[in-house]
Amino acid sequence: MKQVEVVAAIIRDAEGRVFATQRGYGEWKDWWEFPGGKIEPGETSEEALKREIREELSAEIGVEALLCTVEYDYPKFHLTMHCYLCTLRSDTLRLNEHKAARWLRKDELASVNWLPADRSIIELIQND
Repeated sequence: MKQVEVVAAIIRDAEGRVFATQRGYGEWKDWWEFPGGKIEPGETSEEALKREIREELSAEIGVEALLCTVEYDYPKFHLTMHCYLCTLRSDTLRLNEHKAARWLRKDELASVNWLPADRSIIELIQND
């Protein structure tokens, strides 16, 4: 089975809300996820995450700590996703790749249709 390794940003604001993005393309179009992407050769996880957020959201983040690593088997590949708690260092976010985005309070996290691998992170965030 194909192996895919990615990083994801759990971006929280001063109110404790979490930033979620909705896919606008591909097989999982309209599903919600934490922004991030693939690690390129020679990059650390933190470098990849900062680059991906610049590309996807035209924003700068501070990478605070590793929250968890999720292992998930999708039908066509095995995903390893390193999830980091992050803070926003830019005043604005621009959706360069996603269809929509929302800031969600802990009690609103279940209100969107998360990608299967991202669902396991929700419980960790709600209990944090």
